[in-house]
Amino acid sequence: MGIVNVTPDSFSDGGEFFDHEKAIEHGMELVRQGADVLDIGGESTRPGADDVPLEEELRRVMPVVEGLAGAAPVSIDTTKAEVARQAIAAGARIVNDVTALRGDPEMAGACAEAGVEVVLMHMLGTPRTMQEDPRYDDVVGEVSEFLAVQAGLAEAAGIAREKLWIDPGIGFGKTVDHNLALLKSTRTLSEMGLPVLVGPSRKSFIGKLSGDAPEPRRLGGTIAACLAAMEGGAAMVRVHDVGPVAQAVRVASAIEAGSADPARPRR
Repeated sequence: MGIVNVTPDSFSDGGEFFDHEKAIEHGMELVRQGADVLDIGGESTRPGADDVPLEEELRRVMPVVEGLAGAAPVSIDTTKAEVARQAIAAGARIVNDVTALRGDPEMAGACAEAGVEVVLMHMLGTPRTMQEDPRYDDVVGEVSEFLAVQAGLAEAAGIAREKLWIDPGIGFGKTVDHNLALLKSTRTLSEMGLPVLVGPSRKSFIGKLSGDAPEPRRLGGTIAACLAAMEGGAAMVRVHDVGPVAQAVRVASAIEAGSADPARPRR
């Protein structure tokens, strides 16, 4: 899943693709590099981020959704039902909701009615507060329980189980140790029977583990985290640097299969 942030303030690439044409070209380039899905967002979820008004979020994302919907399956990264509705009408096939349907009471119904896939992510608090002092007695158990409950609520709202994804929310209300525990326990999450999406790309925990390296220098750590997550059963990783990560995943998959074609393991 390639990240297309149409924001002025995202933690890593804020402002870089705020222009619609630049954002569309960036999405096209991510597809050329190997992105299977493009995740388009118009509201930053970095720690401390403020809410974006509905009309402004629509202004940011709709031209980009329309411009990329024919290039690859599009995911709309939003917490607002109206943004989801309009993006779906323009061709989006996935709704990626960092609140796991808790933010907007109309979101579950909008997704159910449209029959789209939905990503349920765990977040402790809100983007504005999530990193103030995150605490858990058992981070893996608590995140797993939350995602199971939200998946049940999504099904009760009419979203088919086969349309659901779960995301542990790396960096969303977690310390370095919390993030590492969740990445190490991806297998536990995948055993819930829902496909797992993991988004470690350029996150601050990588910088802290590598001497406070700034975002553009966190590629090696991003690749390591992605490979660990996929080894644990993650079905997809959400990243900024699609080309290098896609290459790493292809090589790791070939090694695991013992074959240049992972679909045909060597005997």
